[in-house]
Amino acid sequence: MSETLTRLLLVPLDDIVVFPNMSVTLTIDVGDEDTVLLVPKHENEYAKVGTVAEVTDRIRLPGGARAVALSGLHRAVAGAAETDSTGRLFVEVEERPDDETVDGRLRELEVEYRAVVEEILELRGDDGRIAAFVRSISEPGALADTSGYSPDFTFEQKVQLLEAVDVRTRLELAVELQRERLALMQVRRRISEDVESGVEKQQREYILRRQLESIRKELGEDEGSVIEEYRQKVAEAEMPESVLEQAERELSRLERMGDQTPEATVIRNYLDWLLAVPWGKRSEERLDPIYTREVLDKDHAGLDDVKNRIVEYIAVAKLRKERGIEEDKRSGAILTLIGPPGTGKTSIGESIARATGREFVRMSLGGIRDEAEIRGHRRTYIGALPGRLVRALRDAGTMNPVIMLDEVDKVGADWRGDPSSALLEVLDPAQNHSFRDHYLDVELDLSEVVFIATGNMTETIPGPLLDRMEVIRFDGYTTDEKVAIASGYLWPRQRERNGLREDEVSVTDGALELAITEYTREAGVRQLERELGTVLRKTATKVASEEVEPPIEIGEDAVREALGRQKFYRETAERTAVPGVATGLAATAVGGDVLFIEATAHGNGDKLVLTGQLGEVMKESAQIALSSVRSLATRLGIDEDAFDDRSFHVHVPAGAIPKDGPSAGITMATALASLLTQRPVKHTVGMTGEITLQGRVLPIGGLKQKVLAAFAAGITDIIIPERNRGDLDEIPQNVRDEVTFHPVMSIDEVLTLALEEQALQSNVAL
Repeated sequence: MSETLTRLLLVPLDDIVVFPNMSVTLTIDVGDEDTVLLVPKHENEYAKVGTVAEVTDRIRLPGGARAVALSGLHRAVAGAAETDSTGRLFVEVEERPDDETVDGRLRELEVEYRAVVEEILELRGDDGRIAAFVRSISEPGALADTSGYSPDFTFEQKVQLLEAVDVRTRLELAVELQRERLALMQVRRRISEDVESGVEKQQREYILRRQLESIRKELGEDEGSVIEEYRQKVAEAEMPESVLEQAERELSRLERMGDQTPEATVIRNYLDWLLAVPWGKRSEERLDPIYTREVLDKDHAGLDDVKNRIVEYIAVAKLRKERGIEEDKRSGAILTLIGPPGTGKTSIGESIARATGREFVRMSLGGIRDEAEIRGHRRTYIGALPGRLVRALRDAGTMNPVIMLDEVDKVGADWRGDPSSALLEVLDPAQNHSFRDHYLDVELDLSEVVFIATGNMTETIPGPLLDRMEVIRFDGYTTDEKVAIASGYLWPRQRERNGLREDEVSVTDGALELAITEYTREAGVRQLERELGTVLRKTATKVASEEVEPPIEIGEDAVREALGRQKFYRETAERTAVPGVATGLAATAVGGDVLFIEATAHGNGDKLVLTGQLGEVMKESAQIALSSVRSLATRLGIDEDAFDDRSFHVHVPAGAIPKDGPSAGITMATALASLLTQRPVKHTVGMTGEITLQGRVLPIGGLKQKVLAAFAAGITDIIIPERNRGDLDEIPQNVRDEVTFHPVMSIDEVLTLALEEQALQSNVAL
């Protein structure tokens, strides 16, 4: 490649790129110069490489202006610049004509470049002249420079091509740029074809529909056969008169506007949903209290209170029907099953439906925040749909199903409305006989529907909604009930799921009780079923591997081998062995629980520190407890100075779990009294009750859940408020036989029952 230094006049070109072999006419004055350097410029920034151009003609324009015709020769790299006496800028340039050496790679790039360009020209509808021009160029460098003629490339891309002095690099860049251009043109062509085909399809459908109408006319058929089809369906739907009038109005609108307009689609969707409601269909109800009890007993062990209330519901309905008492649409009961997870709330609903011969539909309300989920969307919105109740009736196929409203305590609210407010109308027997869905905009009689709601707690259910419900508590199962459930329901189900036959594997009651007491501590039986599934999977593995021969009896040792180390312990004696720890009982959304409330003191300041993620109510209970113990200091033999300049710290373990409620009041007071008297709390004692500043013990809720949790933890003496004495009737008899209950009215009685007689020696100076 030859490289020479030449002094040339610099001609800047604003946003224009001139390539070698390109001719251009510019309105500039180059004086007597025969050769100049054309350098692209953008915003006062010059390109690194320019084009050496030969002056082929000088032109004088009207008005005295001068112009020159230039022809690009080859590339050159600009060097040092200087200005002459007339103010013109000259630069030293290193001329860089193209290397004419051609190798195999360059030939491949030439072929690829020509193929891509010809494809582009074909997409653009070239008549062949440009393609012939490209094919006539034999030099690879000049071939790459033809990309500079394209108006589709940006100024920056053309400068990049000009600065590619090496021929191979330039041709590779040109191929890349042309490929990007081809891809873009192909996308545009595809989009254009899709749009054209869509328009053609609509036109074709329109013509075909008009032809179809003409054919129907020739055959003597009514052009409104679609309308007649809807009329027939409406006539057979057994709609109430008001709904029938609405359907007829919509049919008349559809008939007037024709079947091809956009609004016709909206009307047809509306009519389809109106017809989807099973207006005249009802299940033949079976009202037999004895049969209902048999079904409930077969499906569920325990839960006598729940079963009794459901049987009463069926019995009342039977008497009203047999004696011809007119159905009072304001007397319906909305049964609401409240209790921990895994206690069988949802499956009770299925049993009720089977016992009464009704269809069963489940609606999960957990996390719903949009009121339209209940009432539906108005038809003015795009994509509008009826609410879940209309869809539930459609799925059931009858107007009197059992609809299970699951997780009603987890309904939310935001800017889209309050679904719980919409549920007020649904669940109110005085209103739900005329429920109006926003989409259908007609009255729906929901009074024949048996609504059964479920939830984990009543505290998160809005008051007005809870007022319309009859709450039935699911407080959990005792160990004996869990053994019966596991033996009669869970074990057979898991055995079948794990591919084992009844004659191949059996389990002892002792093994079931071990799994319940040492590996699960829950109100329900969901985790218990998982643990039994683990035992049976390991057994199935041994049978499939031929390690053991059936029949196999699963005993306590087999359960321990399958489930590993013990997960739950009876730690009451260990935890309460030191002063300042008391055993409290709590009711949570997942059942009852045992809390070990700890108290300590140190001689620094005068404050009460509370830890363990306690809620506001529980914090107030701790402050009241400290004040109560301080007022009883003399009777408890506590020195008054024990409270001076001392800070007390009350902690409720499981610090990651939020806790709230007033029922830990007497437990906190007992822990503080134990700390100050150095008398440990008896390890057999658990307690629950709210405390006042005067030391009175107030009643609490969730007693059954708390007692069952205490019983499972091995507690044999439970202190409860006197006013909760009547709630002891809810406690299973086998628990009452083994646990001693101590109803109390004041904190004095609590401390007498809970604290040991003798104080322990302590290094803590009180």
